Amino acid sequence: MAAAALLRRALGALRAGARGRSAGAGGALALPPRVPLGADPHEEEPMAVAQRKNPDYHGFSDDPAADLLNMRAVFFTGISITIVLGCVYLHYMPDYGLRQWARREAELQVCARERQGLPLLTSNYYDPARLALPPED
Repeated sequence: MAAAALLRRALGALRAGARGRSAGAGGALALPPRVPLGADPHEEEPMAVAQRKNPDYHGFSDDPAADLLNMRAVFFTGISITIVLGCVYLHYMPDYGLRQWARREAELQVCARERQGLPLLTSNYYDPARLALPPED
């Protein structure tokens, strides 16, 4: 019986808006008065004030405006232009490995052998009739 009475009293207090104690007239809660900015050490300041007090530092200059401009210029030059011009340079580099020349030469050899009626590939790299072999002794 006593547990039921305690449960009923706790539910009544929760319905009134208080947790375990009386909330006053009608269960209304009083909010604390509004404290001006800067008086409460736990309140956050606006972003613009925080940026002026502690600006982002990229390491290019002591002046925040010049630092931001230099950072953007370095990243634009270093990333955009370097990547684009680097890719163009690599694309138009000379054929140092002679891969394109070897492909064209192979196509010419295939066309010449087809015109002569010879097979495209033979088992002998050199013509055995033209090789000077050592005597068999």
